[in-house]
Amino acid sequence: MNRRTRLAAGTAFFVQGLLFISLTTRLPQVQQKWSLDELAVSGLLLMVVLLAGVGSVVAEVVAGRSSSAGVVRLGLLLAATGFGVLLTAPAVGVFIAGLAAYGLALGLVDASSNMQAVTVEHLYGRPILPSFHAFWTAGGILGTLGTLVTAHVQLGPALLPLLLFPLAAIAAPYARRDRLAEPAAPVEVPWRRIALLGVAMVLFYMVDTAATTWGPVYLGGTLGAPTGLTALATLPYLVATLLARAVGDGLVDRHGAVWLLRVSGVVAALSLAVVVFAPSWVVAVVGFTVLGGAVATIAPLSFSAAGAIAGGEAAGSAGERIDRTDQVVARFNQFNYIGALLGAVLTGAVGSDNLRLGFAVPMVLVLGIIPLASQFSIIRRRGVPLSRR
Repeated sequence: MNRRTRLAAGTAFFVQGLLFISLTTRLPQVQQKWSLDELAVSGLLLMVVLLAGVGSVVAEVVAGRSSSAGVVRLGLLLAATGFGVLLTAPAVGVFIAGLAAYGLALGLVDASSNMQAVTVEHLYGRPILPSFHAFWTAGGILGTLGTLVTAHVQLGPALLPLLLFPLAAIAAPYARRDRLAEPAAPVEVPWRRIALLGVAMVLFYMVDTAATTWGPVYLGGTLGAPTGLTALATLPYLVATLLARAVGDGLVDRHGAVWLLRVSGVVAALSLAVVVFAPSWVVAVVGFTVLGGAVATIAPLSFSAAGAIAGGEAAGSAGERIDRTDQVVARFNQFNYIGALLGAVLTGAVGSDNLRLGFAVPMVLVLGIIPLASQFSIIRRRGVPLSRR
């Protein structure tokens, strides 16, 4: 059963990555089709991020009254609907409506899939969050490859087969449990302990969203990459991310999360410097590639640490621990969107005239990971007692 629920949660991550990257790698097409400049795209991204934050709040409420499994299915259905609308939109207003629905779904699936992942991780009794986020990356790689192969296909009904993935994922056997007829008493959330973990999440999503959202635009607009190759800003980044997440569980077991994250902060800043000062689009691709491997484990380890605090130390029954963990994960997921605002909106706004300046923002701020790394000592290594720090 653990293996089936692990695969089901991984499927939700995979579909989320597939749809998101399929959209962001086609932002140059979106700009062209609807005659949008960088500031207009930043405004649309702001809308998506804010609605995703709303979706994450809704996920907490609905999961508390039913289960995170139900929220995953609801989010996937809404994602398919919104994506279908934005692909077939006859006018920019309809496109924006579809994008809004997709943004709300983004938050629902983000929060609930991480709830599922933390629940399964507790069943396994060891850090496995990096492997769940590897599913997201694998979906993103497929989405990027699809964009490269169909670069000649405009954003429209021809891409509707993508919707088969979220619709099929609705039937996956997600982890669930029976809940009381009446909601349990309010659960105290240990925000003081997880706030610094949230800052690390903000830094990761700032970098990740900047790379996946503005990378293709940077290659094509600033560095003059051929139109059909702008998605190469994303593909090598995601491949490196997938490889790092695939070995992330083992690296945490061997070296610990603190060591891993300190290395991540240093390498991420250096790779972003390569992107900012790249003399050509080929050099920038190298920088994006190294960046993907450097930051890959920050987000999953942040969820893992938050889940360890919420569930590992909670008193009461297993069901009460799941309630507490679900609530913490849903609220912790809000840090995702703060980072996305910095990465997508701030990068685009600062770099509206020159995206080199936009990427300089995460280049400096990602160094904050280094002092924050000590907060991750809570993560249990196999055979090592859980830290109570």
